[in-house]
Parts: sequence; structure tokens; C-alpha cells
Amino acid sequence: MELLAPVGTEEALKAAIAGGADAVYLGGKSFGARHFASNFSDQQLAGAIGLAHDHGMRAYVTVNTLIKEGEMADALSFVGLLDSLEADAVIVQDRGLLPLIKERFSIPVHASTQMAIHSLAGVRWAEDQGMERVILARELGMEQIKEIAQNSRIGIEVFIHGALCYCFSGQCLFSSFLGGRSGNRGMCAQPCRKSYTIGKKEGYLLSTADTFGVGSIPELLRFGVASLKIEGRMRSPQYVYLTSKIYKRAIERAQNGAYPLITDRESELLEVVFNRGFSGGYLVDKEVMQTSFPESRGRPLGPATVAEGRLRMPRGALEAGDGISLYLGNEKVGGFDLRPSDLDSTSVMAVPPFPLRDGDYAVYKTKDREFPLLEGLISTIRLQEREAVRRAVELPPKRMRRSEMESELSFYVSSLAVLKAVLPYADRVYFDGVKQDAEALELCESEGKEFVKVLPRLSLNEVATEHERVMVNTVDQYELSKGRTIYGSYHLNIFNSYTLPKMHQSTLSPELNQEELLNVLSRTEGRCEVMAFGRLELMLSRDPTLPEGTLVDDRGVRYPVHRDPQGFVHILHSTDLLMLDKVPELRAMGVDSLGIDVRRRHPDLAAFVGKSFRELDLANLEELRRKCGRSSLGHYRKGVF
Repeated sequence: MELLAPVGTEEALKAAIAGGADAVYLGGKSFGARHFASNFSDQQLAGAIGLAHDHGMRAYVTVNTLIKEGEMADALSFVGLLDSLEADAVIVQDRGLLPLIKERFSIPVHASTQMAIHSLAGVRWAEDQGMERVILARELGMEQIKEIAQNSRIGIEVFIHGALCYCFSGQCLFSSFLGGRSGNRGMCAQPCRKSYTIGKKEGYLLSTADTFGVGSIPELLRFGVASLKIEGRMRSPQYVYLTSKIYKRAIERAQNGAYPLITDRESELLEVVFNRGFSGGYLVDKEVMQTSFPESRGRPLGPATVAEGRLRMPRGALEAGDGISLYLGNEKVGGFDLRPSDLDSTSVMAVPPFPLRDGDYAVYKTKDREFPLLEGLISTIRLQEREAVRRAVELPPKRMRRSEMESELSFYVSSLAVLKAVLPYADRVYFDGVKQDAEALELCESEGKEFVKVLPRLSLNEVATEHERVMVNTVDQYELSKGRTIYGSYHLNIFNSYTLPKMHQSTLSPELNQEELLNVLSRTEGRCEVMAFGRLELMLSRDPTLPEGTLVDDRGVRYPVHRDPQGFVHILHSTDLLMLDKVPELRAMGVDSLGIDVRRRHPDLAAFVGKSFRELDLANLEELRRKCGRSSLGHYRKGVF
């Protein structure tokens, strides 16, 4: 079993080597899901890959973002460089990149967790694409991983330690629509780490605890999982060293049947080096939230009392050189390193180097006396830049001639009442209701309208449907729906013409702006839909603790929340996408269909929306804006970073 360590800097790479990891994953200056890590230039990558190989380690490089049409040649050039440098694999999110890599290079390809592959069907799809490994979605439990690992023909990788996104990876649009920083482009602004209220609940309601998965190692070993992955390309060298060393030991103990897998001292070090609260992750736990605070505080030590400028607390296992931080409520008031004079046999009695009011404080250990020793461990490891030459890649021209057309209107509905309200205006209905399919189909057929069954947003188990026309949201569902007439939702993250799958119609990503939409449309003959109205989904989560209602942020912005029959929670945009006045432009681009999402909306509003779009009545625009409350053009003008 491989232990895979995160590397965001040269020092972190040295730490992974010193810690004994079997492999590392790292990124270049572009196309990586951790844009804000330091990352590596081409010459540094060449040196890093060579250094890893010199120490018997494998090096995987991330190209795990969505790629715009005009970036594809550059992305391929980068992959070509990695192939020439003999990187052991490239980690990919954008499905359009896969066949282009396979046509040109021999480098193995791993499916990023950003692909949100969550079932054996999704792994089968990856196998068919020629991938060598799948990094599974972090929402899977042990039984699901067991089924996949024991029936897969390619390697399976599982996250074992580190930060856990609130939303399924690759399915989050929250940061994107909050300020244009797309999580699918490595630019996440982490709105999940901010404070919210919903009903009477308040706090950091979307903030998850970090995964601490040591206890799951023996079972994952038995299942045949190929690799255990540590999250943290933006973490310190101390974090990389300690997680690598401690998890490598735990794997070896599990392989030898030695218990415990982790000592108390090792557990303490992991708590100190980075810790915003721990859970077993979805591997073993259903609830993984830690909503009291969003940042790392280290190991909690309990209360301390300050009187007359002097801090007093039990010593416990504290030693000189350990660092502590003090909190008053949720506010950090300061921290300092302990000196020998601050300690006696049972107590800490210290004068902090900053003024403190008398009272009780919460204390956390944030530094261990061993941390400075790491510098000595890695000082003998030398990384030297090496030659790295990119070669330009030319893609054959694909420009098609799409003519202006009368774009069809496709309505997303979730109830018979709304279906009846929009039916006079619809060419097509995407029905997302529960146990009303037969009635909805009969209504559509009686009016000569096309009926498409929307499959569950995501399901951890196979979902059967008798309908011939289906809308899929994931590659897992696409794999299971072969042989049917398939429509693809915007959750498939179609950013370029190369990603367009072989299906009847695909919805382009709502993160694309006008020019980017045109770039895709002008290079494909396939049927394409663009979302034109509705509250887009910002997050999809397995969290069972968030109630339905309205999530309110610290600015008073309100986000609808609902839960589906599979138990997943959906957080919707506070603002309606409203593209009525842009319909002529979309028609001129050759958009085949406009997506109009009126799920969970009042039938009267749905009917008014339908009438306005069918008649293209721009006189209704202001009234429609008033009825919606908040509306915008989404990313149509500016796009995302």
C-alpha cells in the first residue's frame, strides 16, 4: 500500500522524503487545484521529480482544474513536459484532456477526486478511458470503498488524513459565484469556513473537521486499496513530515498486525501540527462537522487562569520549547513558547510576553519542541533545478458553422403543479419529481412535449429507471445510462468542446462567459444547452446536520437549502440567473436549448417565466426581476478566474 504525501513547496518535498512517504503529488504554476500554494516552476518540477526518483519515490503532478477552450494546447504542452520528465502520473479533472493525453503521450493518468467518482460505475468509466487510477470522492464509506476496490481493474486511491470539503469535490460553485474565484480552477475562497445562521442554528455551519483516518487503515489494506492520500499542499513542512512519518508507521504496523497503530505521542503531534478538530471522515462517521471555529488551533489543553499578569495551568506533558496559544471565547489573544523557568513538576506558571486581563482562558498547544529539529533532518537534502523544455502542441482546427436558431425551451420542474404551469411554453420538460413520473409523462405526451427524467443529483448506490430519456449529473450515471437518450446537466462541468460526451445534448458550464461559450459552441456540432434562468446549485453535501431552510451569511445574503430523497443537502444561489435579455445573443451563437430551472418555485412565477421566455417579451424583464427579488447574468459577462 502506497502512502502519498502532499507537496506545495521545496521544503515540503524534502519533508516528505525525510518522513518516508512512498510518493508525492505536486503542482506546477498553472492548472492545479491549489493555485495559492507556492507550487513549482518547470525547472523546479524537473528537479523535484528527479529528487523524488533519486530517493525511490514516485511523483504525481496535478493538472486537476477545468480547462477553457483556449487553454487546452497549453495544458497539453505542460503534460508533454511531464511526460518528458518521466513523472509517474498526471492527476486530471477535465475529461476533455483525457483522450488528448492518450493520443500523444505515454504518461499514466489518474482521475482526480475533482471528478467526483463515487461508484463502481464511475470507476468502470475511468477504466474505459484508459486511466490507471481513480481518486475516490471523500464522501464514501468503508462498505462502498470495499465494493469498488475489490471489483476494480485499476488502482483505487483514498484520502486518509487532512481537510475535508463541505461539498463534493468538483461540484462546488459557491466560491465561483461569491466573487469569481472558481474552486474548479484552483481559486477557492473557502466560503465553507465562514459563519452562517439557519433558523436558530449559528456558527461555522459548513466547516468540517479534518479527517483522521488511522483506524481505517487495516480494512483499507484488506480491501486492496492501492494508495492512501494525505491532503495538504498548502500545509507546512512540519505537517508533511509528521503525517508522512506517522501514517507510514501505521501502515507498516497494520501490515504486520501490530497494535496500536498509533502511539499517544504520535497522535499528540498530529493534533498540534494542524488541527481544526478531527473526525474519522465519512470513512466511518456520518457526522463530520466542527462548527465552533474554522481554523487550526492545535491540541486543546483545557483552561488556564490569569491573575496579576501571571498564567497558571496544569503542566500535563508540556515541556520547554512547546508553544501555546490563548483564546478568550473565539478570539485568539496571543501565544508564546514555554521556557524552562515557566515550568515546575506539575504546573505552568508563566508571565506571557503580552498583557492579559485577569480571567480564564482556553489554551491550545500549537508548537512542539521537536518541530525545530526538522530543519536538521532535511538540511542534507538538496533540490537542484534541472532543464525543462516545453514543446508547443498544435490542436487541429475544429471550427464549425453553427447557424442562428430558435433555441428550444427546456424546463426543470419538480412538481405536477409547476409542470402544468409551464407546459404551454415548454419544448421539453426535465422532471425531477418524486413518485409522479407516470402522471408527468402522461401530461407531457398529451401535449406533445418531450419528457426527460432527471436522475438523482448523486447517488452512492445504483439508481434504476425505466425511462428512455434521462438527464445525468455524473460520469457514474452516464456509464449506467448507456443505450438510452442521454442529456447532460451543468453539473458535468463542460468547459470546452473536448469534454462534450457522446450524448444527445449537453449543458455547458455556467462558469463560462459569453466569449468562452462561443468558443465552445463554434467548435462542436453537438446539441448544447445553456442555463438561462433559475437558482443554480452552489453546493451538494452529505452533511446530515444542516436543516432545510434559509442559510444566511454575515452580510445578510440568503441561500435556500433543501434536502433530497437520497439525504444530500443542496445549497442554492441567493440570486436567480436571469438571461431573458440575452436570448437573442444566445440564439445568434447557435445555442440549441435554454435551460429554465423552476424547481421548488410557485406555479404563478413559473408560468410568468415561461411566458416571458416563450414570447421573448423584454417588457416583462423588470417585472420578472421584481418577482425574483435578486437576479443577475451570472458569469455571462466576466466569467471566472
